[in-house]
Amino acid sequence: MEARSEVVIRQQHHLSGQVLFINAPQDDLLNHLDAEIQPSIWTWNYSDYQNLSASHQQVHFGVQVPDQPIDQVVIFVPKSKELLNYLLHEVAAKLSVGSAIFLVGEKKGGIERAAKQMQPYGKTLKLDSARHCQMWQMVLEHTTTSKPLENWAQHYAVETPLGAIEICALPGVFSQNHLDVGTAVFLPYLQKVTSGKIADFGCGAGVISAYLAKLNPKNRIFALDVDAFALESTRMTFAHNQLSPEQLEIKAVNGIEDAPLFLHAIVSNPPFHQGIHTDYNASESLCKTARKHLKSGGELWIVANRFLNYPTLIEQSFGRCETKADQQGFKVLFSSTQKKS
Repeated sequence: MEARSEVVIRQQHHLSGQVLFINAPQDDLLNHLDAEIQPSIWTWNYSDYQNLSASHQQVHFGVQVPDQPIDQVVIFVPKSKELLNYLLHEVAAKLSVGSAIFLVGEKKGGIERAAKQMQPYGKTLKLDSARHCQMWQMVLEHTTTSKPLENWAQHYAVETPLGAIEICALPGVFSQNHLDVGTAVFLPYLQKVTSGKIADFGCGAGVISAYLAKLNPKNRIFALDVDAFALESTRMTFAHNQLSPEQLEIKAVNGIEDAPLFLHAIVSNPPFHQGIHTDYNASESLCKTARKHLKSGGELWIVANRFLNYPTLIEQSFGRCETKADQQGFKVLFSSTQKKS
């Protein structure tokens, strides 16, 4: 049981009715709640969604507050300040005055900063502080009006040889307000990617997917990500750049094992964060097993921090790994399956 969940269990006498748990950890918290509490979970992490669903918990996957009756809300603080602003605003639009919103998080995860973000909606009270975790309560003093999801997106332009691409990035999505260095190093090499069925693993706001679509209208792009906000951002980026929706297939995935088969190429600026923690499992699995999802002669293109051991992992799977660039702390790595004679 996570320490954050233990705080909630200690303070569950404050909870009643239909309680929505937002961004809850993968543990059996809900099984330790009193019978009068009717819990449900909202997550935008597909891996969490699948694991929680498998344990027969009522869980919703998506980017908007579930369309269901809600009496109280417990938010487990996300890493992104902007994402918490979105959650608080949309939850306040859903609840009635006098309803309680609870905030739970680790001190190193910014719980005290997060608690201040509740102040515009009502008075805050710290209920518990133990094992480096805190739980805060805010009683809603006034509600808000829900805003269209598009209003929460940040926009910025990425220059390419084919013209600028307008990126639409929702709260919490990687590199929300500017092009990250790794992708900037990677972009010039996307022109070399073979055409056809291409998976963008860890698509984020859709920078790579959109450019691949512009490079060749015949490219079929599979935008893959664990994060529902990233997937929706990619969809919005395609729409804002008048790219054909028929070129794009959005797919929520746990990892590369959920990618389509017989791809002409897999392209990735692979993710390595889960919340506030570093997690290389998804990106290392990509290097080890991407080959299974490629056609004969299929290509793997990755940009990654120079210090990571991805070249070794790729060599073990593909037999070789070529470094196409080594700039600004990032390497562009390439490999391919052998074409059958």
